[in-house]
Amino acid sequence: MSLDAVKTAFDTNEVNLVEIAAPFEKWQDFPVSRISHHGSVCCEVAREWLSAMDFSNLNGGSVMTGPRWIRQYYNWGPTRWQIHWCEAIKQNALDCGAQASLANEVFTVRGVESYPVQLVQQYSKEATQHWSQKWDGVETSTHWINEDLIYHEGCAVVMRDENEIKIWDASAGWWINPRQFGGYGGLRALRLFSGQHDAREFV
Repeated sequence: MSLDAVKTAFDTNEVNLVEIAAPFEKWQDFPVSRISHHGSVCCEVAREWLSAMDFSNLNGGSVMTGPRWIRQYYNWGPTRWQIHWCEAIKQNALDCGAQASLANEVFTVRGVESYPVQLVQQYSKEATQHWSQKWDGVETSTHWINEDLIYHEGCAVVMRDENEIKIWDASAGWWINPRQFGGYGGLRALRLFSGQHDAREFV
């Protein structure tokens, strides 16, 4: 799989870089996570806070720098959907969808092209069982786990100068290596949403 294949995707609503096989069918119709807006000042203030926090942490650095401060500020953990901006910023922990939504907002405010991306990654069954127990403990859905595979979300960041797309994993705080197919955390599938993507909330 090469991210160069994504270069022509910006005229369409989405692009699949793998064919859907049996292990991935569970997530074939998953919508991208989106933080909701109350349509009032509470959520606008929350988004302004996010932008100010990013500006402070960027500290004059390159706008292409991954916003690692999001993962440092928020633990990775269960999120009860649907969630609004004014609620999200007050949480101690956010799941990958919520953290990816924050990162997408940050990149967009910086003037960087960033699109939601859905991933399927492979871990060990011991790891996924541990995560399943953690999510069950707070009565949130484990729909993102399928044996040793997990559904994950991140940001597809357009690097125009380099003519490529890089994948930012907000809940890990690093760039994903798209060529790591095997091993712990290996990427098995990727779907990028561009343009007017369908971003319904999980309910």
